[in-house]
Amino acid sequence: MPDNGRKADTVTLTIDGREVTVPKGTSLLDAAGGLGIEVPHYCYHPGLSAPAQCRICLVEVEGAPKLQPSCVTMAQDGQVVHTESESATRMRKGVLEFYLVNHPLDCPICDMSGECKLQDYVFEEGRERGRGREPKRVFGRDDFGGDVLFYGDRCVMCTRCVRFMDEVARDPRLTVVERGSRAVIDTFFHEGLEGASYAGNVVDICPVGALVSKDFLHKARAWDLDHTPSVCPGCSQGCNIELHTRDNLVQRLKPRENQEVNGHWMCDYGRANYEWMNHPGRLKEPAVGRGDARRAADWQDALAMLYTRLSEAAGAGVRLVGSPFASNEALAALVGLGGEAGSVEESVYRSPRAPDEDPLPGFPTLVRRRDLAPNVDGAGILGFARTGGDDGAGGLDEVAGHDGIIVVLGDELGDQDEDFGANASLFVYLGTADSPGARNADFVLPVTTFAEEEGSFVNVQGRVQRYWQGLQAPGYARPAWLVLGALVGALRGDGTPASAEEAFERMTNGHAAFAGLTWDEVGDAGTRLEAAHA
Repeated sequence: MPDNGRKADTVTLTIDGREVTVPKGTSLLDAAGGLGIEVPHYCYHPGLSAPAQCRICLVEVEGAPKLQPSCVTMAQDGQVVHTESESATRMRKGVLEFYLVNHPLDCPICDMSGECKLQDYVFEEGRERGRGREPKRVFGRDDFGGDVLFYGDRCVMCTRCVRFMDEVARDPRLTVVERGSRAVIDTFFHEGLEGASYAGNVVDICPVGALVSKDFLHKARAWDLDHTPSVCPGCSQGCNIELHTRDNLVQRLKPRENQEVNGHWMCDYGRANYEWMNHPGRLKEPAVGRGDARRAADWQDALAMLYTRLSEAAGAGVRLVGSPFASNEALAALVGLGGEAGSVEESVYRSPRAPDEDPLPGFPTLVRRRDLAPNVDGAGILGFARTGGDDGAGGLDEVAGHDGIIVVLGDELGDQDEDFGANASLFVYLGTADSPGARNADFVLPVTTFAEEEGSFVNVQGRVQRYWQGLQAPGYARPAWLVLGALVGALRGDGTPASAEEAFERMTNGHAAFAGLTWDEVGDAGTRLEAAHA
């Protein structure tokens, strides 16, 4: 039997006069979304079950006896769907009016203002004036525990939060109590969300301002925030996130969808791990000289003097200390510098570790990993060995007493005393903050954090993932891949990398594990290393 050119696993239908072919099992809501047509919805979320209870996503399907909920109505061959018909728009206007019967006029003080779907939908097609005469219901504010506050007056009873805790976290701590107009979300007795490792996601998926973050409460308005795609630095899972910034400060972290890594979610540990990016006590300018003889220098002079010292020390024993918080590009440049400066005797990194892993049961790909740093796997691939204890301390005794060249990148040496590196013929420290352990450094060079540069990490899956610059660097701090790349380029005679992309290309040329991989191929979703060699 002819298939009219269509595959058996797809269906073709018409939505608002436009033909679209989608896989079987696609809902009308998602099929419309593929055409750029947004069907209003509250209870539906792509990472949860669809109860079809909010009734605002109803659309007209020709031949159907009544309007159909687009979130649970599957696309069929030959269907003709209208999302903007008179009956569909009249229905939405009526449903929105019911939602506003009890919804408070909190927009001026609500954290969701500017991101609220109720606000958007009412603005687009709601009634110009309300007709309610009865007083609105009042539930007030409830502390759900952890970082979550609940404003019952604003709730539209979509039950996304309840379903997330039931289906994804599989830790049912929320439920609907009472009935009808008195229905409200509540916790079970005295057990709130305190200690629930993934509870912060209920704030992300709330379509209105009913669930808000205590940490972000009244901190900033949504329209004042810049959004930068990035990678969570909290552990080696490498969750895709957005940095939400204002006034050159990180205000919050939000998950960014990547079904191969973290789906729509992130853990609360990673979500709360951002204040260090805003720390004011940063190194801001290069310095040369040890101890009390140290003086400030500009980059040109500092690098010229360091180049001379490295050239004179050629062939000396080199010990490298990297960091799992540094980018692949920076670590590769550090390896390159060690090879140009002399004979590398040791390349190590230290990483804090959690006692155990913490998976998300309903999305088992996502796990808060034991390694509490984003680039442990990248450091290992580039030849660095783990040292020290699970607290990220110790393990540097041989480095501390080394009499050759020591280069430290990203490790603040917080557990080291002022004798660290005292015997070294050349001690170079590249970091974000000064410490007693860096007192004997001949060169102290300020570098940026991942939030202030472009670069890439390798997560626990062997997936290379890019991050983008969200903050301006303090003072004269520069990306480590740029500083080290300039030194390596000078020693090799092949120039300084002009961008993170060029630094990445140099890494792929020098390290077989990354060979064949391109910056564009990594993109904003990342790619597995083995894919580059397939």
